[in-house]
Amino acid sequence: MATRTGSESDAERTIVLADNRKARFDYHIEDSLEAGIALQGTEIKSLRAGHANLRDGYARVEKGEVWLRNVHIAPWANAAHDNHDPLRPRKLLLHREQIGQLAGAVSQKGYTLVPLRMYIRKGRAKIELGLARGKKRYDKRQAIKEREHIREMDAAIRRRIGRG
Repeated sequence: MATRTGSESDAERTIVLADNRKARFDYHIEDSLEAGIALQGTEIKSLRAGHANLRDGYARVEKGEVWLRNVHIAPWANAAHDNHDPLRPRKLLLHREQIGQLAGAVSQKGYTLVPLRMYIRKGRAKIELGLARGKKRYDKRQAIKEREHIREMDAAIRRRIGRG
């Protein structure tokens, strides 16, 4: 599941562990930022094996800290007895100014923080959070129509080029 990006040097290589493709369909992503994640030992091992699910996850600002909730990281299969809870809240590591800005943005009606992707950069687990506003049903239908229209145009171009 983990994929490497680009021809970067070993020190700056990014390994994508999990991607939340559904978030871009369900939300208008207005801004994004990178945050570190405080993990337990068995969690990072499970992440490196690609056993993470961001689909139902969200982040919340509580008492001056940002917590990642509802993100499933599967228990590490080779752990003897000290395994982690798969859905436990995980603290996100951000600067105090960033937390203040997020708290102000999320307090506006309709905004939420959703995890977009989880990756490893320079040996550290990171998560990309998106400041998002939920899409209405008609927005989703419009996105599907646009996707189908593009697909039809590409097919027509391929047919036209194929006939030469």
